[in-house]
Amino acid sequence: SSGDSAGIPVIRKPKLPKQAREDLPKQLAEVDRAKRIQRYVQKDGKCNVHHGNVRETYRYLTDIFTTLVDLKWRFNLFIFVLVYTVTWLFFGFMWWLIAYLRGDLDHLADNQWTPCVNNLNGFVSAFLFSIETETTIGYGYRVITDKCPEGIVLLLVQSVLGSIVNAFMVGCMFVKISQPKKRAETLVFSTNAVISMRDGRLCLMFRVGDLRNSHIVEASIRAKLIKSKQTKEGEFIPLNQTDINVGYNTGDDRLFLVSPLIICHEINQNSPFWEISQAHLAKEEVEIVVILEGMVEATGMTCQARSSYVSSEIKWGYRFTPVLTLEDGFYEVDYNSFHDIYETNTPTCSAKELADMASRARLPLTWSLASKLSQQGLPESEQEGQETKTGLDPQSKSQRENKNEK
Repeated sequence: SSGDSAGIPVIRKPKLPKQAREDLPKQLAEVDRAKRIQRYVQKDGKCNVHHGNVRETYRYLTDIFTTLVDLKWRFNLFIFVLVYTVTWLFFGFMWWLIAYLRGDLDHLADNQWTPCVNNLNGFVSAFLFSIETETTIGYGYRVITDKCPEGIVLLLVQSVLGSIVNAFMVGCMFVKISQPKKRAETLVFSTNAVISMRDGRLCLMFRVGDLRNSHIVEASIRAKLIKSKQTKEGEFIPLNQTDINVGYNTGDDRLFLVSPLIICHEINQNSPFWEISQAHLAKEEVEIVVILEGMVEATGMTCQARSSYVSSEIKWGYRFTPVLTLEDGFYEVDYNSFHDIYETNTPTCSAKELADMASRARLPLTWSLASKLSQQGLPESEQEGQETKTGLDPQSKSQRENKNEK
């Protein structure tokens, strides 16, 4: 009212519907929780782990080849150019030093003087001769003479060291180029994992696919549950890794990845999800890391693709949309529906509670069958056998009959 009297308009927030007001805090809580979850492995497969306070850095130099291969491309190219440039400059300086010590630079105009290297008149020409020698270009203008034994020794040393440098650097670049990391870019995982019923059992499922026509040979799939735990003795184990069985015992973990496949984990007594229900899963901070390995058909090198699913990306009560259709003479895969899921009827309880309910549901059925058999009447021999089993002797049987007659 004071705002109205002062002539200042009051802006009121629009009133949301009741359903929206009830769902908004839940949505905000889910968004906030998704932001707080720290991934162990990113969706693109990169491990979110940084090594700090590594004091024994000399270990990286003992395996210098792997260290160079693991560097980023810009550093790798910089070192590649730097090594060759430093080598050419060093041997260029050595050729210039020999010419300077022999006095070749002081007899440039003397036709009677036999220099160590013909037409070498300064450091620039010595540098160019070093490049020609190491790269075996041989333009023919600058050439070593047979009157210079120190030059012959230097030529042998540069040829040998140049071959070693070429083998090392070219090998490093070849391995860097042929790394199968980029092959993993065409191995795709579904955005979400799902939990639903399959063949009467609660199962955790995710989908994998290969976008290339050249296949992955000897493909295999693994899955790990990343979750911190505390032992009975009170020891806290951060990011404990628990194996998730995706068909190791039956061989289903070895894939023929020609078309997208749905990887299934049956939630049984040995599963880490045995006691987890839908409500429990929404509160848990878990992460499932999936690893697909195999050999690249074109190169024969081992390739590994990784991805992960946090608890907010595990959808309870959903299934994957089929992507394979039969066309005229071939099968077609629709990758537009690769990540699509649809809702299905699924119990919200845990697999353990579901198994307990199923066992309790079978007990009354056994009792009813026994009662029906007793009502229908059994032959006398079978009745006597039943009574003998229940502990009734013939004397007690006659006493019971006399009591009934009275």
